[in-house]
Amino acid sequence: MEPQPKITYPRINFTGKIHLITSDHELAEVISGLNSAPILGFDTETRASFKVGEVYKVALLQLATETDAYLIRLHFIHNFEVLKHILENPHVRKVGVAIRDDLKTLQKSFKFVPENFIELQTVAKEKGLKNMGLRGMTEEVLQSSLSKKAKISNWEVKTLSPEQVLYAATDAWIGLKLYQTLTS
Repeated sequence: MEPQPKITYPRINFTGKIHLITSDHELAEVISGLNSAPILGFDTETRASFKVGEVYKVALLQLATETDAYLIRLHFIHNFEVLKHILENPHVRKVGVAIRDDLKTLQKSFKFVPENFIELQTVAKEKGLKNMGLRGMTEEVLQSSLSKKAKISNWEVKTLSPEQVLYAATDAWIGLKLYQTLTS
């Protein structure tokens, strides 16, 4: 039996509006819209560590609707109470992959009680999927490929590159798309 050729899927990227949030004022302007969304894609990015025991705080919190991605640069935010409202909102579902680790790291920056977070790996298992990572699920469910090139980069830099911005927006949004597809 010959091995099956590897299928190459078309690349998928977020094509909506990206909001780069770098101040408490900008966060306050968008929070009511986030709090009224029924469901959000959720992800975080942390600066990569290459030394044993070296741990960084979350640098970027990503939330996405079908049309908008909100990239919140946490080291520019001082009023975390505003963020708590969305993370603790039981009426807004937040979906993503490996959420537990993201939440644990995020709680090192500020205390909150997570409400209505949905782990995509659990949904994927219930649906009988083989792939549990974001990239694998994207291929299996959406027949699309996801670039992970920007994953290991410095998320604490003063200005994020266009590649980092697109990667971060796509990562949060793709979680939402996967959830919608798996539960429809």
